[in-house]
Amino acid sequence: MAKRGAEEMRNEMVAAEGEIKMENFEKGVVESHPYAFHVSGPRNVASPNWRDLINSSWKDANYKRTVMACFVQAVYLLEIDRQENRTEENALAPKWLIPFKYKLVETLNDERDGSIFGAILEWDRSAALSDFMLIRPSGAPRAVVALRGTLLKSQTMRRDIEDDLRFLAWESLKGSVRFNAALNALKSIATKYGSNNVCIVGHSLGAGFALQVGKALAKEGIHVEAHLFNPPSVSLAMSLRNIGEKAGVTWKRLKSMLPSNPHTQTSYEGNDTQSFQIGLKPWVPHLYINNSDYICCSYTDQEKNGLQDKNDEGDKENAKPRNGQQVVAAAKLFLSTNKGKQKFLEAHGLEQWWSDNLELQMAISNSKLISQQLKSLYTLPASQLTQPKRGQ
Repeated sequence: MAKRGAEEMRNEMVAAEGEIKMENFEKGVVESHPYAFHVSGPRNVASPNWRDLINSSWKDANYKRTVMACFVQAVYLLEIDRQENRTEENALAPKWLIPFKYKLVETLNDERDGSIFGAILEWDRSAALSDFMLIRPSGAPRAVVALRGTLLKSQTMRRDIEDDLRFLAWESLKGSVRFNAALNALKSIATKYGSNNVCIVGHSLGAGFALQVGKALAKEGIHVEAHLFNPPSVSLAMSLRNIGEKAGVTWKRLKSMLPSNPHTQTSYEGNDTQSFQIGLKPWVPHLYINNSDYICCSYTDQEKNGLQDKNDEGDKENAKPRNGQQVVAAAKLFLSTNKGKQKFLEAHGLEQWWSDNLELQMAISNSKLISQQLKSLYTLPASQLTQPKRGQ
């Protein structure tokens, strides 16, 4: 019996040693994973501490951009963790939140395939207290809705591409189940914490959703800070509209050179009443663009202020209000100025936005595409205006 007991002890020790080796192996795999935070994350970004109560890092635009990009990366990794059946111990996503004192509160799942396309993140007060941070640093949002872009993996690729094609065809994502889920999530935290304390962030397809969700809330008078990395700008609808605009301008210029006929000449005076400017506070999203990325580069096309042809005033959609009024549609465009032509995957990649050698410049604010997308925030068609009663 003593011999059997010794053998059992030896077997238990071998098994325990094997478990320790396996645990260390799995830990090593996680630590060497290309998406691990310490491998591919930002290098020179300090974790918040009590000093931020005096001089908040969140007031630095570069710091805020870096953290927002890391939040989106965390959402990409939440879906990868799900597909690879990772546990809490070896998950990759939390490591992209912990350094900034944020935590995952809720995942946003696509009801069509169960994939994670977004997340609600909140300031982790308990983690902050462990570093003697009694209050949240100035400029740090209380909660964030982060949305990922297309993930070319088998379990989610179909639905991602379906929404990509939806935008390509219609320049709108409102028909997607993800739109309503993201809108409800953002509206929920804005109601809970106040619109000044929350923000929405996205990359690629996720930036497209973030822009349209933020715009939908802005129409309700709820302005939420938005950070959009490589937002999609190319669509068939936009291309056809641009072709139509150019054809219309050419035809109107041609007509202006023809002899006029007072009996057949068309007057466009009535078109000024088709839309009216409304005095809302402007909603100004932050867009991060790389000119080598053909998906988002159209945002740098500048609107021709003051150069519009008089004959173009008949175009109801793009005609500007008279009497010196201007449509207040603007965005903060940050353009990557890294020298040299980049390959598409590099130019469209999220990791460039937390890179140490990133060079940015404030680009044009009067983007033609932004004006088209946000114009409806500040104008109303005549049919939506309440007609005054007689005698008033």
